[in-house]
Amino acid sequence: MKYRRLGKTEMNVSVIGIGTWQFGGEWGRQYSQDEADAILDKGRELGINLIDTAECYGDHLSESFIGSYIARRNREDWIIATKFGHHFHENFSRTALFAPQDVVKQLDASLKALKTDYVDLYQFHSGPDQVFDNDDLWTTLDKLKQAGKIRHLGTSIGSNDNLHQTDASAKVNSSVIQVVYNRLDRVPEERVFPSCERQDLGVLARVPLASGYLSGKYKPGATFGSTDVRHHHDAQATLRKLEEVEQIKQTEVPPGVDMASWALAWCLKHPAVTSVIPGCKDPEQVTANAKAAELLG
Repeated sequence: MKYRRLGKTEMNVSVIGIGTWQFGGEWGRQYSQDEADAILDKGRELGINLIDTAECYGDHLSESFIGSYIARRNREDWIIATKFGHHFHENFSRTALFAPQDVVKQLDASLKALKTDYVDLYQFHSGPDQVFDNDDLWTTLDKLKQAGKIRHLGTSIGSNDNLHQTDASAKVNSSVIQVVYNRLDRVPEERVFPSCERQDLGVLARVPLASGYLSGKYKPGATFGSTDVRHHHDAQATLRKLEEVEQIKQTEVPPGVDMASWALAWCLKHPAVTSVIPGCKDPEQVTANAKAAELLG
């Protein structure tokens, strides 16, 4: 495993993290604690130290799996990143909650679920600009940081071209940008990444496998069940993406190289990107993801 400095946080994170949206049950299967433990144990074995989760991956469900795991391990082995701003009702149904008093409650609920007294990175979760621009929100978050409940603040931008929130990072004391970035979606390269580099912001690339389309497992025409979040993607857009993936596989992926590993390494070769946070359904996928570090040279 390789490690990089996460911008001005000065935390050294593994270039491969573990995304845990799947633990919330919106990717076609439900998880048990033992299954979550096996994924996280494999990550630790391979040198991964970054876990990304959110309050709305289930109703703090993903956080609860992580918390139960961490409670039986060494908390200091892990950098835990979670998010705020949404209340989960049921699969694919959420309400935005960005009022300062609601965020205080969300953080306390996240800390309880994670069975820890602090989070390493607390991220504004895909909210609109008018909510982001609420000074009271960031004043409240700064107080929570001073109280020791948060080590660092970050912003998970909803649009991968949200220059407004990225450029305002220094003003609100946000040290990390999380953004959708992958071989099929290179928009951040144009404006967001240059802003991150100017401000010395860490960058977490989410959806680095384009919702699994860049795994190489799916052919054009593939369909997904109603319990899978990809079922809600536009069918024509999905077809176009999978056709593009076929072309990429034939023309860009070296012979004998796993496409998923290649796609993660492709993200990490951009100088602005600190770490990628792919989801993984089982320990075998954690192993495949980790191999991307070997392709960096």
